Amino acid sequence: MTTKLVLFGLGLLLLVKGSDHFVKAAASLAKKLGVSEFVIGLTLVALGTSVPELASALAAAFKGQGGLVLGTVVGANVANMLLISGLAGVLAAVRTRREMIGRDGYIMLAATALFCLFAWDGVFSRLEAAAMLLVYVAYILFLFTAKEGLDEQYGFRQFLNYLFRFQYLLTFKDRVVANLGRGGERKADSAADRKIARAFRAGVVRDLLVMAVGVAAIAFGAELFIGAAVHFAELLKVPPVLVGASIVSLGTTLPEMSVTVSAARRGFGHIAMGNVLGSCIANLGLIVGAAGLVHPLRADRSRLPLLLGFLLLSSLLLLGFIRTAWRIRRWEGAILLALYAAYAALLYFALT
Repeated sequence: MTTKLVLFGLGLLLLVKGSDHFVKAAASLAKKLGVSEFVIGLTLVALGTSVPELASALAAAFKGQGGLVLGTVVGANVANMLLISGLAGVLAAVRTRREMIGRDGYIMLAATALFCLFAWDGVFSRLEAAAMLLVYVAYILFLFTAKEGLDEQYGFRQFLNYLFRFQYLLTFKDRVVANLGRGGERKADSAADRKIARAFRAGVVRDLLVMAVGVAAIAFGAELFIGAAVHFAELLKVPPVLVGASIVSLGTTLPEMSVTVSAARRGFGHIAMGNVLGSCIANLGLIVGAAGLVHPLRADRSRLPLLLGFLLLSSLLLLGFIRTAWRIRRWEGAILLALYAAYAALLYFALT
């Protein structure tokens, strides 16, 4: 018992400190690279905090536990949109802005609807998984084509055009392959230029190293926390199915919770909401896609309508609150938290 309490406390400490340093490094990297904090939140931060979900999903897929993958993704996204967004809104009213709806919000809603369509019959084929992964890859590449100050030109309709016309292939060729090819051709013209270039590279490398250490601390802390939480649940004789449905999905969202709340309290509202939206898209696209390619995902169909219905409801409600006054106010955060409590209660009565 004492050992588990120590591991429980150590896990929380690693989560808090790891996310704190991770947010600082992400904000610093955004400034150095000239990328907006919001885009950093949608990509690097969201992907980094999705490491526990990705690792657990791949492990479950290799064992043929497709139901665990689908259930964890649904539970994680509901927790992101209701619990984490609500907690951030209650602690520090989170400012939002129009492109959260016009681009990322609608993409998240469309990905959610597509996921629900594919998962409704209880089977997620490799082809469907590949489609979800393609949407995520196209979304990431689309973000890096967007120019700051021209958000109206990079909205949801533009993304659909970008996706269905296969423009992400050109982006990959022009931005990634070409830059790798030109990497050795660029030389500084003077000693001063070379010194500035070395300093810039050193700063970027340092930020990336801090982010990597932060991700490792977050993932390890979440693992310790989940292990201790499962032990206490078994000790208190909570039904095992409830432990898997609630603690697994909730435990894997602890990194998002730590990063989002830390960002919101530090005044980085765009990173906070960007992390929530980006994590939801990453869960639906990257995690389901990668796990489904490893092994087709199958789940108990009788449990899916309730879970998928609540997932869609959570998506619509969060987007609605983002739009009102372009910030999530404290009373809106309280509503989100209350709905998550209702979701947990429904889950308990449905599975026991």
